[in-house]
Amino acid sequence: MEMDERVKKLDTPEKCVIFAKNCLVRDRKDLATQAKRRAVQLRAESYGAETEAEKGAIEAIYAYEEILTARNGKKTRAGRTWQMIKRHGIIGTVERAVNRPVETQGYTALVEMGLEDYAFEAVIIRHPDLFSKEALQISQERMNQWKSS
Repeated sequence: MEMDERVKKLDTPEKCVIFAKNCLVRDRKDLATQAKRRAVQLRAESYGAETEAEKGAIEAIYAYEEILTARNGKKTRAGRTWQMIKRHGIIGTVERAVNRPVETQGYTALVEMGLEDYAFEAVIIRHPDLFSKEALQISQERMNQWKSS
């Protein structure tokens, strides 16, 4: 999906949030979703990920934080995930999260917000050479399951 020129010009996550709220008031959910995506991209860029896979994983975390913030009505961080990144690195954290017996939290909420491509499983599928065969298999099974639901 091509990003609207107005959204492309937004240069801070804060401006994106304001733009998204204004779009929702005007019943432009499509533009609001684009603005949320732009906010996630800007936050990930400022994090300083070194590879596309790391950038995708960081975007996934920021997208999840968007959901937590919307649910809680106040800015909410994914504290445990950031702690795992400090301990295991970005790629190691994604691998660990997906290899848990219970699927990663938030996928349904990501779908509702139009951000499903930010799931860790989607990151693994886009960069299969960086992850274990088990993580790739789990990710493919979950993505297929979610698409058929």
